[in-house]
Amino acid sequence: MSDNIENISENMAKLTLKRLSAEDEFPDLSQHNNHMAKFLTQDMYRMLRERATPNGVTIDGVIQTGVDNPGHPFIMTVGCVAGDEETYEVFKELLDPVIQDRHGGYKPTDKHKTDLNSDNLKGGDDLDPNYVLSSRVRTGRSVRGFCLPPHCSRGERRAVEKLSIEALASLSGDLKGKYYALKNMTDAEQQQLIDDHFLFDKPVSPLLLASGMARDWPDARGIWHNDNKTFLVWVNEEDHLRVISMQKGGNMKEVFNRFCTGLTKIETLFKDRGHAFMWNEHLGYVLTCPSNLGTGLRAGVHVKLPNMSKHAKFEEILKRLRLQKRGTGGVDTAAVGGVFDISNADRLGFSEVEPVQMVS
Repeated sequence: MSDNIENISENMAKLTLKRLSAEDEFPDLSQHNNHMAKFLTQDMYRMLRERATPNGVTIDGVIQTGVDNPGHPFIMTVGCVAGDEETYEVFKELLDPVIQDRHGGYKPTDKHKTDLNSDNLKGGDDLDPNYVLSSRVRTGRSVRGFCLPPHCSRGERRAVEKLSIEALASLSGDLKGKYYALKNMTDAEQQQLIDDHFLFDKPVSPLLLASGMARDWPDARGIWHNDNKTFLVWVNEEDHLRVISMQKGGNMKEVFNRFCTGLTKIETLFKDRGHAFMWNEHLGYVLTCPSNLGTGLRAGVHVKLPNMSKHAKFEEILKRLRLQKRGTGGVDTAAVGGVFDISNADRLGFSEVEPVQMVS
C-alpha cells in the first residue's frame, strides 16, 4: 500500500484551487446510470479532489462528462475520461473499480495481452454478403508525451497533428495516402465523408462536448487515408489517433490483415520519431475513455437485420455473444433501414485476435 501511495505522489501535482467544501462541491448523481456514479462516493471525492496529475488533471475534469450526461435507463455508460497517461494512476481509487465493472471483472492485478498476428484469426473471410454490407476494424492510440484530448493544449494538439502527418507520409504500397485537414474542407466535403462512414461526425456527441474534447474545433483535426480509402487514420478526435481498416463486403480476414500490417508500421514510424504509444502491462494501450483500454479494438460489421432487430430478445442475444449494437452512423445514432453496426463489447484482457474472432 505504501508503494502505491509513493507512486501516486510521484505522479501528482500539488493542487491549490480555491473551492468550497467537498460536501458543497460533490455532484448530484442520484439520477445517474453510469459506472462513475456507481462508485464515486462523497468520501472518495473528498480524497481525490486534493490531487492532480503533473499536467493539472483533476477529479472534476475526469468525471464532468458523466455528471453532465446521466446515461440511459437501460444502457450503462462509463461516465469518465482520462486527461493524460497519469490519470489512471492518480485517480485509481475511482478508475480501478470503473474498469473492473466495465470490463467484466478485470482486476487491478491483471495483465493485458497483445496479438497483432492476423494469421491467428480462424476463418472470417466469408461473412454472408446478403447481410453484411461492410466490415471494419479500428483502434485508438495515444502518443506518449502529450496530454489526451480532454486536457491537451492547442499547441499539443497541433504537435500531434504535425507528428502524424510526417509519420503517415512514410507509408508506402497499398497503404500510401494523403492527409486532409478538417479546417481546409468545405462543409459539403466533410458531410460527404461522414455520410460515407469515412470521417468522424461533427462534435455533437455529449462525450466530446462535456469532456472538453471539442475545444478549438476544427483546429488540428483531420483524416489521413490511403488511395483506396480502405485504411484510414483520424487525428485528434476522441483519441490522438484512430486507426481504421475497412472495406465493403464480409471479408473480415482481409480487413484485419491490413489493420495489423498498417498499425505495426505506424507504431514503428512514431517510435523512429521519438514518440512511443502509451502502453503498460496492466491497461494495455492507454486511451481517453476507460471503455477503450487494452486493445482499444472494435471489430464491426454493418449488417442488415430488419426483422431480427424487432425480436424481443435481440438485445439479450447480442449480450450473450459479447456483442453490442450501434446505429448505422455509429454511437448516438439511429439505425437506418434495419442496418446496425454490430461489434465486440470487450477490449481489455483480450488479445486483438479474440474480439475479431467474436464478430467473425
